[in-house]
Amino acid sequence: MTMVSDSIAVGDVVAGSAVGVRGRLWRLRPAEVREVAVSVSAEILRLEAIRVTAVDELALNSDEQVLCYRGVGRWLAANTMLQNSAGNKIAALGAALRVFPDIAAQFEAGDLSFDHAALIAAFCESPPKGMPDIALIPSLKTLLAAASGVEATTVKLRYAIAVLERIFESDEPPPGEDDDLNVLRIAPTLNGRVVIKGDFDALTGEMLLSALSGLSMPKPAADGTPDARSAAKRTADAFTELIRRYLDNAATGIDGGQRPHVNVHITAKDLAEHRECATTRADSGEPDFDDLDVGYMPWMGPLSVSKTRMLACDCMLSTVLMDGNGAPLDVTPLERLVCKEQRIALIARDKGCAFPNCDAVPAWCDAHHIKPWSTGGLTVMDNLVLLCRSHHTLIHSTSGFRGIWEIKMGDDHKPWFIPPAAIDPKQRRRRSTTRQGPVHRD
Repeated sequence: MTMVSDSIAVGDVVAGSAVGVRGRLWRLRPAEVREVAVSVSAEILRLEAIRVTAVDELALNSDEQVLCYRGVGRWLAANTMLQNSAGNKIAALGAALRVFPDIAAQFEAGDLSFDHAALIAAFCESPPKGMPDIALIPSLKTLLAAASGVEATTVKLRYAIAVLERIFESDEPPPGEDDDLNVLRIAPTLNGRVVIKGDFDALTGEMLLSALSGLSMPKPAADGTPDARSAAKRTADAFTELIRRYLDNAATGIDGGQRPHVNVHITAKDLAEHRECATTRADSGEPDFDDLDVGYMPWMGPLSVSKTRMLACDCMLSTVLMDGNGAPLDVTPLERLVCKEQRIALIARDKGCAFPNCDAVPAWCDAHHIKPWSTGGLTVMDNLVLLCRSHHTLIHSTSGFRGIWEIKMGDDHKPWFIPPAAIDPKQRRRRSTTRQGPVHRD
């Protein structure tokens, strides 16, 4: 009698066909399935780098089949399941990587995503007009460091770009803030519906997302049944309601305890400084990031200092007193619920859900007492942290993820998260990196 093993190797799943893959995955332990997901993601990065290089090689040495199309990107789209826009992006990145080998090297090593490589290449192709040639290489190294590794986020990279644009500030706005590029197309369709397609600057996007936030939250039915609408359907319903309220009386709802509006956070010193204060280290041309900051919006992220200063000319200004580490000082500590001033201070410090790698915006967050109020925990900044509803529930769970997450306030008065041993046997402390720019000091 021949015994047949029922085991299956992770490598076989990664290298095998996707046909019937679910049937192979269920035979693996959760830890092995996680290994499959991570390995496949690394393999996708590797194959993406090969595709970009191959497409660029065809751009340099086209044959008759490629020459039949208006560009190698369109040829790729015609022969794959990609759209023309995606094919053109691949071709454009390949051409850019020829000029910037440092970006190519990190991209081909699998330590840089396609989108982040394209962002960095676009910056290097059109650097701020005030940037001297000597500063390009150190600036490129800064961007590559911000985009490197699994903790890299688009917000971190955009923050680094925003700081560089501040250092080498020019009179021209960066593309993300240039409202001359805004477009909105609204077209009725043959079946009586309307198609909307737009492209807006960061400030307009922040206003729109802030206005839609409270209106698009899930709303359980009267019997407690969860909202069955998809996120896209809730956003569409919110957009309809926004228009209706405007037509009725320009009425707005309440979002996170406040009327929806644009919030921009920046240090008072940076708000007051002139562009001459942004410097480079004279000996190397390397950007001097010390004590520099840019504006930050909860939804759209970094905003240039010039745009922030423009908004400050006509705004309601709220002051939050900070210590040397950028942590807010305490206000009104004797009540159980956080007051308006404390919530403003929490948003300035945490900028949204503070749980590692969570990108929930402040409007979706609760103020959590690290030491419960019921056991003597005061409503002070060192005992408060912003958490989205999902992570708030996880922290309060007695068996959250086969263990209990702990929150400790660091010496810098900012929260650290310690995972249970089932997730990390060494229980190394973690901090949110989603919104942290490379120049924030801990």
